[in-house]
Amino acid sequence: MLQANLEMGVIGNGSFGALIDRHARVVWSCLPAFDGDPAFCALLSPRGHDGGDFAIELEDYAGSEQHYITNTAILRTVLRDAHGGQVEVIDFAPRWRRNDRFYRPPSLIRRIRPLAGNPRIRVLARPLADWGARVPECTWGSNHLRWLLPGFTLRLTTDVPVRFIREALPFVLAHPMELVLGVDEPLDRSLASYAQEAQQRTEDYWREWTRYLSIPLEWQDAVIRSAITLKLCQYEDSGAIIAAMTTSIPEAPGSARNWDYRYCWLRDAAFVVRTLNRLGATRTMEDFLRYIFNLATTDGSLQPLYGIGLEERLDEHEVPSLAGYRGMGPVRRGNLAWLQRQHDVYGSVVLASTQLFFDQRLNDPGDVHTFARLEPLGERAYALHDVPDAGLWEFRGRTAVHTYTAAMCWAACDRLAKIAVRLELGERATLWRERADHIRERVLARGWNAQRGHFTDTLDGTHLDASLLLLADIGFIDADDPRYVATVEAIGHGLRRGDALFRYVAPDDFGAPETSFTICTFWYIDALAAIGRMDEARALFESVLARRNHLGLLSEDLAFSDGEQWGNFPQTYSHVGLITAAMRLSRSWQEAS
Repeated sequence: MLQANLEMGVIGNGSFGALIDRHARVVWSCLPAFDGDPAFCALLSPRGHDGGDFAIELEDYAGSEQHYITNTAILRTVLRDAHGGQVEVIDFAPRWRRNDRFYRPPSLIRRIRPLAGNPRIRVLARPLADWGARVPECTWGSNHLRWLLPGFTLRLTTDVPVRFIREALPFVLAHPMELVLGVDEPLDRSLASYAQEAQQRTEDYWREWTRYLSIPLEWQDAVIRSAITLKLCQYEDSGAIIAAMTTSIPEAPGSARNWDYRYCWLRDAAFVVRTLNRLGATRTMEDFLRYIFNLATTDGSLQPLYGIGLEERLDEHEVPSLAGYRGMGPVRRGNLAWLQRQHDVYGSVVLASTQLFFDQRLNDPGDVHTFARLEPLGERAYALHDVPDAGLWEFRGRTAVHTYTAAMCWAACDRLAKIAVRLELGERATLWRERADHIRERVLARGWNAQRGHFTDTLDGTHLDASLLLLADIGFIDADDPRYVATVEAIGHGLRRGDALFRYVAPDDFGAPETSFTICTFWYIDALAAIGRMDEARALFESVLARRNHLGLLSEDLAFSDGEQWGNFPQTYSHVGLITAAMRLSRSWQEAS
């Protein structure tokens, strides 16, 4: 039985990721990359086949403990039986520098050892193929098993007797054992020494990576865990950072708001880049900027999201072979949002790319040629700032001229003007400043509703939208401007329920929203701090931190009633919000000295 509240850990290495529950079951992993076939798909309830998991099952199970080894992505689970027996399971994906590159195969290493008593375990390795539709062909040798998956052969090398795994036979775990799951290549050295060395070198890598992070004085554990999670969601081949590792975990129980999030959304780009910059994760930021710039230098048109390999078509299909998270289908593969028009992406990409021109740490800074590649995005932003779109929230059944979209189009022109000044391109600076000013005047005139006393979700509109909290953050309006303060206060009254926020309350294509969008609560926390309500912001931040799972991870949404997590997991944007809020709210090192 899967745990409630998404009580799972995540491991990975920049090639793939895996989710592991409190029982030490691998319940989700797409192979050989984030967008691949989920060989382990038990999270989404396969129909007609047992399995879709990789489990260390303890007889007479009585409980477990689970934590990460400090400052790493290495997960430790201790299983306890009813007789005093204990088993330790160490899970990680190997990653370290070798020959001036990173060794990061799509490989999961599981190390098991008895800690007390005479525990009896079963090792269940039951991958499925074609999205849980069939059991793959399996072959084996003296110390390995192989499964023939679509386009990928999975190999398990182990010192557990192969027959014990094939037939799921229980046995007493009398000494440590190793399981190395990955590509179909024989291991040409001692299994135990490889697993031990791999753990040590992977541990060294993560501790070295976290060592150079810039972190606040307060909430360091939360920030470090969020930073590692953000890093785990980057596909290193291209630099893309996915929204989440999963698909189709519903935003609310039975809501059918089930989407595939294993892709890269451009709307998040500027905020992710800024967060990586604040963390000092320069290499990760540069890799992500490389991905963004690859998309930005085509014909000037952008879609809301792309695949991790820069794919444009992400056709959406329902998957009948999977019943869904807790049986709550449908399960969707692909995301039709790639067909939508969301004009805020032009501002997001230009905002992110601005880093190239002002950050002297970068190996490949922006120049006049880079600027020329970005200008077509500004042209699009200016042309589309008052054209209806699907908006930040990807409405499928309606369009409008959204205030946030128009403000992001302003941001594209504003930042191009600043870059042009930096590059001493006087005429271009004048042009982009005039265009930015024109957009700003229109948004201030039509996005502000004097009768209601706040900015509205659309130009000439009447409703509230949490994205309005970002107007000061992107520099469109000063945080102490009475219009912004009034909008923050209106959102607190209109969209807040307890310690969380709706993104909007008006019904959409799927009815009225039922859960809070976690990033919106972090936006509100930032806005409260910006307008001087620091104590309230800190208290609300602490409340959200308490809603993380037992390993410090967040999904997309929180239920208002009981704080249970819903939506795809782990959610990159939620962790970006956590990091940003912690850095804004924390006392400084000087204040503590």
